[in-house]
Order: sequence, then C-alpha cells, then structure tokens
Amino acid sequence: MGIREFPNGSARGKAATLGMRRSPDVSPRRLSDISPQLRQLKYLVVDEAIKEDLKWSRSVEDLTSASVGLTSIEERILRITGYYGYQPWAASYKRDERSRESPAPAEAQMQAGAEGAGRVSRCCWKCSVTQLKKIFWGVAVVLGVCSSWSGSTQLAKLTFKKFDAPFTLTWFATNWNFLFFPLYYLGHVFKSAEKQSPKQRYRECCRFFGDNGLTLKVFFTKAAPFGVLWTLTNYLYLHAIKKINTTDVSVLFCCNKAFVFLLSWIVLRDRFMGVRIVAAIFAIAGIVMMTYADGFHSHSVIGIALVVGSASMSALYKVLFKLLLGSAKFGEAALFLSVLAVFNVLFVTCIPVILYFTKVEYWSSFDIIPWGNLCGFSILLLTFNILLNFGIAITYPTLISLGIVLSVPVNAVVDHYTSEIVFNSVRVIAIIIIGLGFLLLLLPEEWDVWVIKLLTRLKVRKKEEIPEGNGDIASGLPNKSRRTRPSMSSFAH
Repeated sequence: MGIREFPNGSARGKAATLGMRRSPDVSPRRLSDISPQLRQLKYLVVDEAIKEDLKWSRSVEDLTSASVGLTSIEERILRITGYYGYQPWAASYKRDERSRESPAPAEAQMQAGAEGAGRVSRCCWKCSVTQLKKIFWGVAVVLGVCSSWSGSTQLAKLTFKKFDAPFTLTWFATNWNFLFFPLYYLGHVFKSAEKQSPKQRYRECCRFFGDNGLTLKVFFTKAAPFGVLWTLTNYLYLHAIKKINTTDVSVLFCCNKAFVFLLSWIVLRDRFMGVRIVAAIFAIAGIVMMTYADGFHSHSVIGIALVVGSASMSALYKVLFKLLLGSAKFGEAALFLSVLAVFNVLFVTCIPVILYFTKVEYWSSFDIIPWGNLCGFSILLLTFNILLNFGIAITYPTLISLGIVLSVPVNAVVDHYTSEIVFNSVRVIAIIIIGLGFLLLLLPEEWDVWVIKLLTRLKVRKKEEIPEGNGDIASGLPNKSRRTRPSMSSFAH
C-alpha cells in the first residue's frame, strides 16, 4: 500500500510523510488534518503479504498488549501505516527469529499427532488389559460355577444312597446362607478405603428394604415369600435327583431361563424378542423329548415334573424379586440371603422334625448321617450361589451363565461311568435343543442391530478392496519402471 499525496500538503509535507516510515522521531500531527483520508482507509483492501508483515510487526504487538489502550480507529491506522515508526524491513527478521524459536506447523502437527497416537495406544492398551483381566476372571468363574454346580449335584446323588432325606438336606444347606453377610463384610473391610463397623454396614444395607429398614412387617411381606420359594426350588431339585439321572436334571433345570423370559414378558412387561420366544419353544420341545426318551415311565415323568417345577420356582423367585425389590447391590444381596437363612431357622425347622416323627424322612440314629457329604454339599452350594450373585463384580454375566450349561456335559460324563444311563438319539437331541435355547437366551437385546452393522461393514470393505486391487494392477508397470530407472542424484556425490 503506497502513501497518498494529500491535496493540502506542500513539498515539505510530502517529504515529511515519506520520512514517517523510516524515522520514529517525527513529531505527531493532528488527526483532524487527515480525517477524510482516514475514512477512505477504512475501505481499502490490504494484500495478504502485507497482512503477514503487519501480523508480526512490533506495532501490532503493541496494539495487542494491554498497556497500549487505543481508543479510536484513527489512532490504530496511524500506527499501522507507519506514523509511529513502523519499520517493514524489520518484520522479516522478526518472523525468521520467531520461526527459529517455534517449530514449523508441519513439525508441530507431527508432534501433536505422535502424542495423540501415543495417548490412544496407551488407552487401547489399558482397555485391552482390563478386558483380558475380565475374561481371565470370567474363565475362572465359569470353571468355579460349573464345578460347584455339577459337584453339588453328584454329591447329593451319593448322599441319598446313605441318607434319603431331601428336605432335611435342603434345610441343612439353606442354613449356610447365614454366612453371606459376614463374608461380604470381610471383603468390605479388606477392599474398601472407608471402613465401617458391622452395625453401620448393616444399617446401610437395611435401606434396601425401605426407609424403616428391616422391620417385622417387611420380614413377613418381603423376605418370607422368597424364603418359601428358595426352599421349594432346592427341595424339588434334590427330590428329582432321586428319581432320574443327574444329566437329565441338570439339563432340564436350564429351562428356568426360558421361564424367566416368559414371566418377565407377562408380569414385568419386558421387551418382546422373537429369538427368545424361539428359545422358549426349544426349551418346551426339549422337555417333551426328554420325557419321551425314557418311554413315559412313572419315575421319569415324576422326576421331569419335579425338575420343571424347580425351574419354575426359580424363575418366579427372580421375577418377583425384580418386581417387589428391584435391583440390589452386593451388600444388600448378601444381607437378603442371610435373612433367608434366618427365616429358614425360625420357620422351616419344624418341617424336618415333623417328617422325622412321621417317618417320611427317617434315620435310625444320628451316627449314620454322612456329615461329610452334607457339609460338602452345603459348601459347594454356597460357593455356587456366591459366584452366581457376586461374580458379576469381576466378569461378564454371560460367562457366569455359561457355567450352568457346561455342567450338563460334566454330569453326562460322570453318569456314563457311574450309572446305567442310555444316551439314545432322542435324549441327545433333547439335550442339544435345550442347550441351544439356553444360549439363545444369553443374546443381548440389541444383538440384531449389531449383526446388521457387522454385515454392513463387511459389504463396505469388500467394495473398497475391489477398486484397490484394480488400482494396484494398473499401477504395477509404471511403478516397476520408476524403480528400475537410476536417479541422477545418486551420482552427484
């Protein structure tokens, strides 16, 4: 941008204006003398190169500083146009000096990209390590659930050969639930940073039952019904073991997940899913085929009915718990299970006594009771319930459910060597159908959306790979010729 010649100025004025750009010592003139020209300067278009010079100039730095305190557009334009000693030849030097101090934009972008990539890789590494830990613990929990569930089933079968009292065994094993809350409190003491006394922790967990805590009314309305369902579930399961083999019992009990879905759909108004309806149909078909596998004998029909009743009680327990109490934290669940043991001691103890004196479940002396089997069964059942209720703290719930399915082949192998079970085609198909229905019920609610996204990505990748392959074939010969041509710069040195 050149210097305009003012109409009222003389030759001396011209020389002064030309000297303004070089000499910072020129005395200032009045703004009123050049106000028309300043109004015209507002509409001038400044070149980009001059903008860059102005950007790094000292005058602009002074403008941006807080101590300048400019108040008008005229004063700013006078400073930019050189009235206060703007030196354009010093701008390039400052720009070079500034470029030496700060890295190039490309280098800065590369550094920022490298730092960002490093942060992303560290986050991915942390996520992968966390997922690997969860999967590792999941495998351990699956093995624990499978071994404890199949072990308790097989040990109950052995116990009934010496001690034919399924209800007494149910009562004895349920009393061990009292250990849930003490075991949880020990874990709280070792893991939590804020230690609480047992009384404080108990009062905090009692809020799960309501604002008033665990009152007598709450005990009979919210705890007692679940105590009855718990006892019926275990008693029917153990009584079925007396009638049929453990393989059939374990596979038929897997139908409880289908019953949970049906009850949740009816009572809780859960989301309807076609794949879960198919799984429920598989479960019912497997029950019918399992009944047909033994030829509709009285013992097999009664045993299958007992297992189906046990699975139904288990499903009703879960659905009512969600309906009446909702979801519970670990401490609240531990307290609830311990309360069930208290209910068992107070109100169910009389039933084994009645069965003993009526000789329905009778034993001649207490010396013949296999206390080792009873305690072993109770410990295995307690371990199974602990892993089932608290395993979600360290792994995925789906992996925990897989442990129940894996107990079926374990029981089948044990039955093959210890009993006279016949694995005919109908029984094998029934086991496969029920197991497949159980696995279908483990699918998440949005599994169909995930499948559609996966198929869409695969189609997009196939479409991208085809043009890339054609481009590589077309550019193969020119690339080869460029590689074989010697570079003149290689002979320069």
